[in-house]
Amino acid sequence: MLPQHADIVVIGGGSCGSVVAARLSDDPDRSVLLLEAGRGYDAGPTLPSELRDAALLPVGPESGWIAAYSAHLAEGRDATVVRGRGLGGSGAVNGAYFIRARPDDLGHWPRSWSHDEVLPYFRAIESDADFADSVHGGDGPIPVMRTPPDRLHPVSAAFHSAAVAAGHRSVDDLNAPGPVGVGRVPMNVRDGVRHGPGLAYLLPAMGRPNLSVQTGTQVVRIVVSEGRATGVEIADGTNIRRIEAGHVVVCAGAVCSPQLLMLSGIGPASQLRGLGLGVVHHLAGIGDGFSDHPEIAVPYRYRDNVPLRAPLLESVLHTDALEFRPYTVPFGAAIPGSGVADPILGVVLTRPRSRGSVMLNPNDPSAPPVLDYRYLLHHDDRDTLRDGVRAAADLLADMRDVVAPGSADVGSGRRGPSDAWLASHLGTSLHLSGTCRMGDGENSVVDENCRVHGIDGLSVVDTSVFPEVPSRGPHATAVMLAHRFAAGSSRVTGSTHLL
Repeated sequence: MLPQHADIVVIGGGSCGSVVAARLSDDPDRSVLLLEAGRGYDAGPTLPSELRDAALLPVGPESGWIAAYSAHLAEGRDATVVRGRGLGGSGAVNGAYFIRARPDDLGHWPRSWSHDEVLPYFRAIESDADFADSVHGGDGPIPVMRTPPDRLHPVSAAFHSAAVAAGHRSVDDLNAPGPVGVGRVPMNVRDGVRHGPGLAYLLPAMGRPNLSVQTGTQVVRIVVSEGRATGVEIADGTNIRRIEAGHVVVCAGAVCSPQLLMLSGIGPASQLRGLGLGVVHHLAGIGDGFSDHPEIAVPYRYRDNVPLRAPLLESVLHTDALEFRPYTVPFGAAIPGSGVADPILGVVLTRPRSRGSVMLNPNDPSAPPVLDYRYLLHHDDRDTLRDGVRAAADLLADMRDVVAPGSADVGSGRRGPSDAWLASHLGTSLHLSGTCRMGDGENSVVDENCRVHGIDGLSVVDTSVFPEVPSRGPHATAVMLAHRFAAGSSRVTGSTHLL
């Protein structure tokens, strides 16, 4: 039964919301209510098999664990992108890639988020099975492991050898703040089971009397009174029900967090008025200027029979501007219903210049928003990806044990792949970040403590507050963010205060 009041209401039970709700409920004198629009589950044998198996990604068209959004990736390239929906969010359905942001990525954050400042929290969230030193944690909730070298999938092993032969450094630990190169992917996996934040943080806390978790519950508005968030409104069948809150923490993800703020009257005033929405507080940066990793798929064919079951990504190559991802199996094998038959080598732009926008649907602002990525607009992005595709073709040519000769068609002309070829092979890494950016600039939305500018009692904690997408996948950094936010909360007389 839903309470009428909670000291803290957390909106969204995804990767960040799971951590925030669990950690804030560590204080038995603080009541925490977690509201999740998607599905829930229990631990143990009732945990759905598709969420347990780290070799499968339940994000295909028949999945009940995703939300789908229309996206305009680039000129002439539209797509449907998906994000996790349910307890654990995308962390419950992704490829278990758990690489931290690099120190120079954090140089774009407020000074209090430097690498030295956040390292204790990176250590606190993990239990690393391979390293025990001052950089890694040994008793955190998230298990971290790497596939042993002698157990790598043939594609991963051949790629590693080809990258080293091409002159790239072999790196033992991609989570250490050292040089770039090729190495094994840290994964949040134990005994073949994906351990996302929902499983690792939230489920062990769900028996607490001060923590209420309500799934299948859609928050329609944050209630703001006299400059302070005082509660939320939820859809309760045909009615709207209000829940009072001492503090509201929005963890709905980089798509839904800005949408919910705008539906609550917080956002760009002209856009809100144009959609017939009332303006509670003007914040120009909400929804605009997000970044993500464009990814070019370079298809090829296997030489002989290759195993079709393995973690999707065991090894990657990092350069200053690119990540090369030798996916072990075709997406059709890892993502049920995707229908993608060919294996691919992904070429990912890790420091893109392009910036996109999350836009409310003009016909129905409460409907799924539209994502405009604006990939490939900047010539530097196109040139870097073009260079990356050429390098990918060279690497595939050296992977003779697994790649059929001549099977990698990269559309090379005199200058390399054309703009049209890049666009036709373009996808996104689903690492959307920065729709409610952290900072103190004109277009920032939250301060360095994740508090929404100009609204008391309201915070946003998910990848939407990243100033820009890290040069590595954002999952580990998102968990660190949520863990640190919750660790910075304290109880003060008469109210709940989040630092």
